[in-house]
Amino acid sequence: METVETITLEQVERRLDVRQCCLAGSSFVDVNLAGASFNDVNFSGANIRNANLSDWRIQDVNLAGLQITNADLRGTAIADCLMDGMTVDGIAISELMAAYRRVNGQEQ
Repeated sequence: METVETITLEQVERRLDVRQCCLAGSSFVDVNLAGASFNDVNFSGANIRNANLSDWRIQDVNLAGLQITNADLRGTAIADCLMDGMTVDGIAISELMAAYRRVNGQEQ
């Protein structure tokens, strides 16, 4: 069985260029990733807590099953997305949008 090497970086300032690697199970605590770029990355099952994600741009991603709780979503915009089964505070987005269209005379 192949041994997986653990590399510990502590209190260093480095820029990493990581390509075609498996970092599954890695842990990041009190880390500054401002301006980092992620492309063709598998974040399935990831857990993000106590993080500043302001000004993120998320494009062409699969967020199926995503759960957001206790978040500041002020100024958040969602456009051109598949939202079947999506809820806000337990209410289906499709119901919210239908109610909005009825109130604003935009029934489809």
